[in-house]
Amino acid sequence: MPHSRKKSILDEPVRKSPPGKYKLDELNADRIAKHLVMFQPDEKTLAEVIAKARFSIPGIAKMEEVFKVARYQPACMMAVARRSRFDPKVPVAEGLIAVLPLNVLGLKILALGAFDATKPDLRLLAKPGERPAGIYLWCVYLPGSLAAGMALLMERLSSDQNTGVNIYARPVTEDGKRFSQVLGFTQGVTIDGIEAADVWIFSRKSAPPLYDSYVPDLGKDVIGITIARTFDDLMRVAAIRNSVYIGEQECPYSEEYDGNDFAAVHLLAYIGDEPVGCLRLRFFADFAKFERMAIRKEYRKSRAAIQLARAGFKFCQKKGYRRVYGHIQERLVGFWSRFGFRVRENTRRFAFSDFEYVEIVADIERDPDAVTLDADPYLVIRPEGRWHIPGILEKSSARAATKTMAAKKR
Repeated sequence: MPHSRKKSILDEPVRKSPPGKYKLDELNADRIAKHLVMFQPDEKTLAEVIAKARFSIPGIAKMEEVFKVARYQPACMMAVARRSRFDPKVPVAEGLIAVLPLNVLGLKILALGAFDATKPDLRLLAKPGERPAGIYLWCVYLPGSLAAGMALLMERLSSDQNTGVNIYARPVTEDGKRFSQVLGFTQGVTIDGIEAADVWIFSRKSAPPLYDSYVPDLGKDVIGITIARTFDDLMRVAAIRNSVYIGEQECPYSEEYDGNDFAAVHLLAYIGDEPVGCLRLRFFADFAKFERMAIRKEYRKSRAAIQLARAGFKFCQKKGYRRVYGHIQERLVGFWSRFGFRVRENTRRFAFSDFEYVEIVADIERDPDAVTLDADPYLVIRPEGRWHIPGILEKSSARAATKTMAAKKR
């Protein structure tokens, strides 16, 4: 199915906007999710939305070919609908995004110009659960305001299996080309030494984990998270908590600094290069605990709190935990429920530092690449939260082991 779409809300901006104005990896999925919903369609729903798409997409694949791919890789098909009209009991697809996860051979065939999008060969697709070599935008049918559903696609493709995998397209209409350009695609690519002038690419570097995403001087509005590793970092955490808890909530100093800060991991949020928020994590036998979330007053309309919470979950998942626990003021139940927290059954209500609290708990999926006893010994000794890059001790392994206790005794 060629990459095309019906007239959308991006039609006019596309003609006037610079390339990449709505870059795929910068779209706000949280904001879009308030208005749109993405779901996996059954075959009946899929057939209905494909029938609609045929009016605006030239050369769309036959239904049996679409079903063939959907049965092999159900996650390839993503239906989109307006949330205000969506009934989960009787879901109706208003739009559709279909992708093909290509394996190495499939990507090479695409570059050679021999890939038949009307009859995809399943041998050219990555197997279910397998990391693809490239993701091909097979069909984009997003009429009207549904065009914003591309943000939900990128959220789907942020899984460990797909992160960092480049996205490819072959737009066949002028609208499709403008749509691709405004989303940050560039025309022309070289794959394994093969030049493909008609293939468009959206390059995706392997993103660092959210809990290690702060990069100095990246931009004044960019939110980044890091782990407090230095004394200066801990001073930044203390400054934020002093402002919020001691300054605003009038918590006594001796109660705010409760003896647990040197037995915890602290996440520190930045907007640009300004520290704006923090979250304390502590770890027990079968659960992790969120504590001391604080956002400076002047930054509470930003997404820093959301990013901090997400980073905390990602960190706990990487540690191998499946349950997160916390104590919150009841007025914040709504905020934390968006991340899967629920008030604990038979919760105990209690008070400290002059505020009442309830218990909350969330069940999470363990990261498939969680750090375990069977992990590479070098990975285990990397700096906390930087298990994705080699550490200083790992680099020292280039030197031969010349110092032994036996030699020292002699």
